Amino acid sequence: MSKGGGLLVAGTTSDAGKSVVTAGICRWLVRQGVKVAPFKGQNMSLNSFVTREGAEIGRAQAMQAQAARVEPTALMNPVLLKPGSDRSSQVVLMGKPVGELSARGYHGGKQRELLEPVLACLQELRETYDAVICEGAGSPAEINLRRTDIVNMGIARAARFPVVVVGDIDRGGVFAQFFGTTALLAPEDQELVAGYLVNKFRGDVTLLEPGLDMLLGLTGRRTFGVLPYAHGLGIDEEDGLRVSMRGAVRESVVAPPVGEDVLRVAVCAVPLMSNFTDVDALAAEPGVVVRFVDRPEELVDADLVVVPGTRGTVKALAWLRERGLADALVRRAAEGRPVLGICGGFQALGEHIDDEVESRAGEVPGLGLLPVRVRFAPDKTLARPVGEALGEHVDGYEIHHGVAEVGGGEPFLDGCRVGAVWGTHWHGSLESDGFRRAFLTQVARAAGRRFVPAPDTSFGALREEQLDRLGDLIEEHADTDALWKLIEQGPPTGLPFIAPGAPS
Repeated sequence: MSKGGGLLVAGTTSDAGKSVVTAGICRWLVRQGVKVAPFKGQNMSLNSFVTREGAEIGRAQAMQAQAARVEPTALMNPVLLKPGSDRSSQVVLMGKPVGELSARGYHGGKQRELLEPVLACLQELRETYDAVICEGAGSPAEINLRRTDIVNMGIARAARFPVVVVGDIDRGGVFAQFFGTTALLAPEDQELVAGYLVNKFRGDVTLLEPGLDMLLGLTGRRTFGVLPYAHGLGIDEEDGLRVSMRGAVRESVVAPPVGEDVLRVAVCAVPLMSNFTDVDALAAEPGVVVRFVDRPEELVDADLVVVPGTRGTVKALAWLRERGLADALVRRAAEGRPVLGICGGFQALGEHIDDEVESRAGEVPGLGLLPVRVRFAPDKTLARPVGEALGEHVDGYEIHHGVAEVGGGEPFLDGCRVGAVWGTHWHGSLESDGFRRAFLTQVARAAGRRFVPAPDTSFGALREEQLDRLGDLIEEHADTDALWKLIEQGPPTGLPFIAPGAPS
């Protein structure tokens, strides 16, 4: 395969499966000896990652890079939008925050300005890799946003990449979605839509084939595969209340607790929750049950409560107080029952917050569970720290404006511990296997549970297994010869126009 080929994976809707299909194609290609990179021109997500050069990108693109067995870089996700409310987002360009914009301000002009740097990133990847597999966002048929599009057909048309549209048949209406998506595109965009990929199919595929034949007759476009519904494949989701590995562990019949007890983990579902993937490694442990909660009574039987990261620490604090969760956390701490705060959650557990940056709320009291004072700085900390805790090696990454001044307690990573309350800015620390086992051992002891961590759980190996499963789905259920031809040769010629097309 010569350099510069590629493909855009679009979707009929958000959450149709674009991220996992892109990862699956990357893993299939790299197993064929192809040097491949993922790309998403613009991502909107509160789940982000820090690359080795200190750039912030979407976690989905970091996962796709792992699927491609390459190091993630800012080139793979040049624009990241991090919502701060229903109406505004922080704009991260090439891994660094460049400002806060309303949706109207972004789509009214700023987005168009970003097309040139986005295309420059894509071109650099094309010059470096044999193939670039691009992921779209939402639907390519968002007709109100087409003129400023830098992630769907705007990318495909500029790069002359073929487009495969993914539809989630589990939701129903997939034929209408495929047809309608195509029929709402301009003729120049329709020329690039090579065909479709059905995702999450349950049952006998022969019952689906008449519909696929009719779709071909209606659109002149073929279906490149029908991927079966596969449980436990939600790896590094972009947003929403999902735990990537939890499904796989919960469904497993071969991973009972090693000790006599299970360990129950409750994660406070704070507003603007970010990097909830931090708890994936806990959910991957046999005998650990993870759930998201939003009521104080749901903390009563929890052995560990996690206050996760958030894009709005002050807003999260107010939410914890309004819901009665703050009082429940204070009671837990007084009783010596385990609590872990990560990033924004760590800040909320402190004594005092001075925020003139994120919420502009000024001085706000924290929950007072840790001797920490936090001041929000204009510059964001983006780092990949390495350290030791509980006698074990720990890797992590940091994404925060808050600067913590620790005034006591036992050192714990960059934060501290007081009794059974731990706090740190480090995301991803629980993916370090030895540290996770040591931490869960202490949690079980403090909770009075006869829980024993499995001695051989490797989170990295589990993630690799998941990525291989994605590659297997593509290899076994998609027409890989046809996909290969698209990537190498571009969109087919002579594809018919489907009326009415995009409105003028």
